[in-house]
Amino acid sequence: MKLNTRDILKDIPSDITVVAATKYFKPHEMRLLYTTGIQHFGENRMSALLEKQAALKELDITWHFIGTLQTKKVKKMIGKIDYLHSLHKLKLAKEINKRRSTPLKCFMQVNISDETSKHGFKVADAIPALEAMTKLPNVDIIGLMGMATHTDDEALIHRQFQQLNTLQKEIKSQLDIDLKELSIGMSNDYLIALKHNATYLRLGSVLFDKEA
Repeated sequence: MKLNTRDILKDIPSDITVVAATKYFKPHEMRLLYTTGIQHFGENRMSALLEKQAALKELDITWHFIGTLQTKKVKKMIGKIDYLHSLHKLKLAKEINKRRSTPLKCFMQVNISDETSKHGFKVADAIPALEAMTKLPNVDIIGLMGMATHTDDEALIHRQFQQLNTLQKEIKSQLDIDLKELSIGMSNDYLIALKHNATYLRLGSVLFDKEA
């Protein structure tokens, strides 16, 4: 196994936050990532996040939850994370607001690929939903999150990411809310995401060459 992280980071501007998506990484691999300067780690499952937090408690890690969060699990985990990338429905936002004692930085998830298997607000519903969620004091919506279709069709990925750029401008125009942060781009499409003003990248397999 070879650590690719330093080579990858050379191509990413320093003002972009790289979140290591550690679903398939063990704690000792996360410690290696930490030595490269990555301090932001993202988990997809609640149980894995809690286990890895316990194993790495000596490190100064900023924890992101990047998987789908069930409303019934908010109470157990919501005080354990610094960022939520998957705020995908109003009911979840209300539960977070109820359970948090301080504002949680959240990305509003938008289903830019229009795939039924993916969660998120429809583009057409995003603005009214955001308007409702901004009234919740413990939900601090800092930006938008989207996942493009997993495909080799780069033109399609460009179009899907562009939807979020357009939505950002519409939110600014209609609600006078400047959502500057964009959580887009994973291992297979992060270079395209950078062309669409990504500020947070969720990178996993590209950080390690597991075949080496």
